[in-house]
Amino acid sequence: MSADLKNRAVHAVKLAKKAGADDAFASAVQSRDVEFEYRDGTLEKVKDTTSRSLSMQIFASGRYSSHQTTDLNPDRLEGFISEAVAITRALEPDEFRKITPEELYANQPDDDLDLVDTTVEALDRDQRLAWCEALDAASHGHERVISATAGVYDGTNQSATASSNGFVGTQQSTYCWFGSSVTLRDTGDRRAEDWFYAGGAHVADLPDATGVGEKALQRTLSRLESEKGPTQRSTMVVDSRASASLIGRLMRPANARSVQQGRSFWAQLIGEQAFSDKLTIIDDPLIKRGLASRHYDREGISAKALPIVENGVVKNIYVDTYYGRKADMAPTTGSASNRVIAPGEKSLKQLLADVGSGVYVTSWLGGNADATTGDFSLGLRGHIIDNGQIGRPVGEMNVTGNLKDLFAQLEMVGNDPYPYSSTLAPSLVFGNVDFSGA
Repeated sequence: MSADLKNRAVHAVKLAKKAGADDAFASAVQSRDVEFEYRDGTLEKVKDTTSRSLSMQIFASGRYSSHQTTDLNPDRLEGFISEAVAITRALEPDEFRKITPEELYANQPDDDLDLVDTTVEALDRDQRLAWCEALDAASHGHERVISATAGVYDGTNQSATASSNGFVGTQQSTYCWFGSSVTLRDTGDRRAEDWFYAGGAHVADLPDATGVGEKALQRTLSRLESEKGPTQRSTMVVDSRASASLIGRLMRPANARSVQQGRSFWAQLIGEQAFSDKLTIIDDPLIKRGLASRHYDREGISAKALPIVENGVVKNIYVDTYYGRKADMAPTTGSASNRVIAPGEKSLKQLLADVGSGVYVTSWLGGNADATTGDFSLGLRGHIIDNGQIGRPVGEMNVTGNLKDLFAQLEMVGNDPYPYSSTLAPSLVFGNVDFSGA
């Protein structure tokens, strides 16, 4: 199928040139996605979807536009692309819109990223149902369970990309995830809810389904009789699963688009000791079986490891070719792959013991962060840390501050990176954090 997609992408570029485009960039994609959802002992949903699409970027007479179609019929595709070129010619010119320079295609890695598992393609109804049933049984293992929903999600993705200035590439991957979300009867009319899902590119990397269901239940049980936590300034320990989300908020404006538009607190940080020396972040697209691994990005830029922060010093941000030209910045890559936060040496248990008292955050509940200033206010769920142990559950609390200041206050990093995310973040410990609650 990859050869067919590659031929379609190459052909689409030829049609665009024939229609008068100066340059063109085309991507053909095919995917299959399967969902099984199982609720309280009953299969509720089965969905099996196969889709194909072609996206085009047209560069003509200093003008640019992008187009997408799911109709790949050769008899109609030529008309679609001819119309796309004509539309592009009618737009306002943009001197910064140009096709990716050829030199950025060079040195494309050929590492075997091991992203395709034929076992995924061969999964049948019986196996998916067996996983659902195991998850469901484990998730219902307590008298307070009101309801539990188990899900199995798997699929395959293939793409091929071609450009008028010499780029041709194909990428393939598979995925398989499963897990449960659980609702428990709490005191009065309250409910406790939580979840746990696990997945990856290979079925062999999946943990036991029963264990995943049990973990979803245990996480929910830990929320029973949660109270509003106190207003205080104290140490914050962030669980590895929640750390990935917090790193995501920190990194959201770390790109040339936000900087060029004046909407990023990262604008003046490159080359500066902006954060704690405990923080190192590398964007690594070449991790074997990584959830966001790739040989090239959506512009065709060859993949390579990109240091973002080294011991607190900002080294790079994400720079695509368009906003790189506008901001006079050298392109790196326009989008994130696997973000790896360098781990420390201590387990979560050891971190909690060292901290002694504070707040242990297990998940975030909404909130916002200002990309321009870094100011944030986030709702949280978690536990009071009492004498180095996980104590009573708390919620209805907010943590407030500034993201730059918060990561300057990073005191310790755990050795437990969360494996089920493209952000491989361990538990993080921050000092002098402001909490608002009761």
